[in-house]
Formats: sequence, C-alpha cells, structure tokens
Amino acid sequence: MPPVYTKNYPILTAQTDAFQRLKPSHILTFLQEAAGDHSKLLGTGREELSLRNLFWAVLRHRVQITRLPLAGESITVETWPMPTTRTAFPRSTVAYDAQGQEVFRAISLWVLMDKDQRSMVLPGKSGVTVEGLLRGSELAVPGGLAPRQLQHQFRRRVYFSDLDCNGHMNNCRYLDWAMDALPAEFHETHPVREFSVRYQSEAKENEDLSLTWELSEDGCLTLDSQRNAQENQEEPARVFSVQMQF
Repeated sequence: MPPVYTKNYPILTAQTDAFQRLKPSHILTFLQEAAGDHSKLLGTGREELSLRNLFWAVLRHRVQITRLPLAGESITVETWPMPTTRTAFPRSTVAYDAQGQEVFRAISLWVLMDKDQRSMVLPGKSGVTVEGLLRGSELAVPGGLAPRQLQHQFRRRVYFSDLDCNGHMNNCRYLDWAMDALPAEFHETHPVREFSVRYQSEAKENEDLSLTWELSEDGCLTLDSQRNAQENQEEPARVFSVQMQF
C-alpha cells in the first residue's frame, strides 16, 4: 500500500463562508476524511478498530494556510502517517490547487480510545501498527496552551447537530465556535493564516460550555473553553483551546 494517500476534493458552496472562502473548519473535515480513507486502506479504519473496541480521536491540529480556496475550485490532498510515538499517531497533510500551488499544510496528532472506558490506549498496548514516513516537510506538533485569564466570554450549548459518529462534539465544530467570536466585518478583511487546536476532553450533547477569548494587537485570537466543575472537581474541566493567526 502506498505510504502517501491522494484524493481530490471540490470546494462546494456549502463549505465556504460569506466571502466564498473555504471555512477553516472544512480544512479539518478534509484532514479527517482523508485520514479515515487512508486508514481504511491500511487496515486500521473505523470498522477494523471497532472489532478491538477502539476508535480514533484527534488530540491536536496545526494548520498553516497559504490561501483559502474559493467555491468552485478543486484541491488535491496528500496525507501520510508519520512514525508512531509512544503515545500517539501523528499524520501530515498537504493540499494543492489545480495549478499545483500549495494552499495549506497540516499536522494532526491522533490517538486510540477505548469505546467503553473513553480512555486513551497506548499504541504499544493496542495491537495496532501503522508504518510511518518522513518526507522532510512536516510541521511540528503544537505544544500545550497554558490556561490564563482572557478578556471576553460567551456560552454555547452542544446540540445534536454538533455530534459525530463517536457520540461527542465533532472536532470541526470547535473551530466554527472559535470563528464565531469575531464578526463578519473582521473576517472579510482578515483571512486565517494559521491555527492550532488542542482537544482536552470530549463534549457531549446538552453540555453548556464557557468560552473565553481575546484578540491581540498582532491579530492572534486565543480562545479557551471549559465546562462547569463537577462535584468531585476543584476546578472546571478544560474542553478545547484554539490559537488563530489572522
């Protein structure tokens, strides 16, 4: 099986924003779909993992954007697994337009989760093997983002349409929530150039999340999300965090 998987995707109007540019959340959709298709060919797809009571979950994304494709364009996505670490399965992706010019590149950090316990299973204990490849152009995995006080706050509830096949809020929806912190008039003249997303815990249907955010003078949006503290917790649990450079 070729170590690099390639697939073409049309940019549909439904995948673009009010300015006909590809939504950053749909970049994550392409990453997710290409990784899923490739994993199936490698024998580590959703159905194969289900037999082991496992499923794939993503911990971190980092995406660098050369330009956001417009509605009506097509892109070619290349993706490949990198060498497995002790805890995770990193995967690299690059996308090109019809002229062969790069439009974005990304790195995603995937882990295996136990379907019943909802806990991470280390690669060495999972029985799952993925042969990795290094091509020399891979991005570095984003580091952690320490919690801090942010200037603004709003709340969102997780609804049925936010959920994916694993029964929790899909990782692409987190980025839509981050984009909603800023108005259309800002987005019109400030396309996203880079973003990182860190997923700390899963969000379930009907959970209310508190989102705090601020925009720096150099155009960097920082957003952090927490759920209310439970009776056995001293502090609220973090759900996800985003850094986005415009």
